[in-house]
Amino acid sequence: MEPTIPVIAQRAGVNHTSIYRRWGSREALLADVAITRLEEEWPLPDTGTLRGDLTEWVAAGVASVFKPEGRLIVRALALSLPDSSEAQAERAQHFERRAGAIQRIRERATARGENPPPLDQILDQLIGPLYVRAIFGSAPPPPGYPELLVERLLAGMSTSACLDAHGAR
Repeated sequence: MEPTIPVIAQRAGVNHTSIYRRWGSREALLADVAITRLEEEWPLPDTGTLRGDLTEWVAAGVASVFKPEGRLIVRALALSLPDSSEAQAERAQHFERRAGAIQRIRERATARGENPPPLDQILDQLIGPLYVRAIFGSAPPPPGYPELLVERLLAGMSTSACLDAHGAR
């Protein structure tokens, strides 16, 4: 069943006008639900190492995004957002909230003397694959997937640092 405002309102036991009054559109509601769920179910771990924090964080993301309702929300959100400037601003606002959480992992790592990868690199290599799988895939990632993604990210950093040191970039 498609998550339309009337269906959502009926399930919540409220009038559909209440939902429109609060969120204005189905897309805004879905974005708010997605971010709220992510913040609740995908908390920021503090294991004492960058590798540990990122691995636990990705593992929590897999658990959240690949629940049936998590996948439904991600797919509905990704496939239903219009390309208006208002929708782009809403997406940017929600994205900034999530990126801010990841930035806290980076800041803690830096405070411990670790050298975390840039925020964009973390998003591209850890978050991107999860959402692509959630939207287009038919099955959750295999066991060990969080570790694999983090290993690739950190190994890529080592390669980049090595290339930079030798002027090959």
